[in-house]
Amino acid sequence: MLFLLIDLYSLVLLASVVLSWVQLPEDNPFARVIHQLTEPVLSRVRNILPAAGGFDLSPMVVMLALQLLTRRLIRI
Repeated sequence: MLFLLIDLYSLVLLASVVLSWVQLPEDNPFARVIHQLTEPVLSRVRNILPAAGGFDLSPMVVMLALQLLTRRLIRI
């Protein structure tokens, strides 16, 4: 069950990245839900990461952390 949740959150993160390219209006219900699910985590990572020339690397860092978490959980 936990692996399923990690996979689903990874997909939500991917949707967040795609939506950042598409630029849907802020009042779009789908975009609002994705933003509410990802922004609390991504904003914390952004506060830690140094600026990367205008690129937001926080989704990549979170995805990597989720992959590492999955690998650790598999070992248990």
